[in-house]
Amino acid sequence: SQLVKQHKYVVQEAGFPQYLENIPENKALSGLARGLITAWKMYNSPKAVILFLVEDVTYNICDQKFHEFEIREQCPEVYVVRKTLTDLGKRGKLTEDKRLMIDGNEVAVIYMRCGYHPDQYPTELEWDARLMMERSMAIKSPSINYHLAGTKKVQQELARPGVLEKFLGDKAKIESVRDIFTGLYPLDQDELGDATFEKALKDPEKYVLKPQREGGGNNVYGSHIKPFLENIRNSEERSAYILMDKIEPPVTTNYMVRPGGQPYWGQCTSELGIFGVVIGTSDKIINNEQVGHMLRTKLSHVNEGGVAAGLGALDSVFLVDAERCCKI
Repeated sequence: SQLVKQHKYVVQEAGFPQYLENIPENKALSGLARGLITAWKMYNSPKAVILFLVEDVTYNICDQKFHEFEIREQCPEVYVVRKTLTDLGKRGKLTEDKRLMIDGNEVAVIYMRCGYHPDQYPTELEWDARLMMERSMAIKSPSINYHLAGTKKVQQELARPGVLEKFLGDKAKIESVRDIFTGLYPLDQDELGDATFEKALKDPEKYVLKPQREGGGNNVYGSHIKPFLENIRNSEERSAYILMDKIEPPVTTNYMVRPGGQPYWGQCTSELGIFGVVIGTSDKIINNEQVGHMLRTKLSHVNEGGVAAGLGALDSVFLVDAERCCKI
């Protein structure tokens, strides 16, 4: 949200005001904050708080604080508290009617900025805290359903023939969803997994090997796939990975501005993510809206593009005629 303002300022100062309309607004911050407030209001307990679940050491605190300040600006009645999984494990408790309490505060909404990586559950205390959260009445962002849907293994299972039909009855919707899937293949120790395994060994440059992890730095690419797979050929560990068709995105030319050096002019690729707010029950969608976007850009020859991992950079969308900008 803030980067769009910066890029519009730079374009204006550079003497190209006619291009400002080519940079779409990004209201992700206000939209996501509005979604958390909407959930807080649905919980219907005016003294309850929104809990930000955070890491023991938080490097991305500035982004989190922007959300906290935006929530307070939009709705001064609601308070935000920051707790770790360890805090919840030690001091959290459930009432008889499943209300989550921590340090005297009832929790209406849990916004998870932690809990996506195995290292964030170092002991049984943290796992117990997660179970307590899930058993509570508090509204979770994300819900356990959406958290699992974000894992590579579940995405691979959803891509299997006939699986989407279990969840969606409309054929047009099924085809629309399936159209956004790329090739996702299991590596289980069965006939299908063995076929995928051999396919990856034969032509590794076509694929990416992905574990069940969030953030950059975990995937295996190209020539590194073969020795990695050979090392786990007979291990149960290989079932924890999936094989995905390597996406070949359009290439553009742009500046990469990063700390500790001069801006680099070179070929880049970008990944556009859409922020949305979905609030619902097990059988009903109450609210579903698109609220903003995030664009990450990396050098085209670099495999990983995680911003937090230092491998990519945040960017803004600039709308142009694709034929004169990109090559595929």
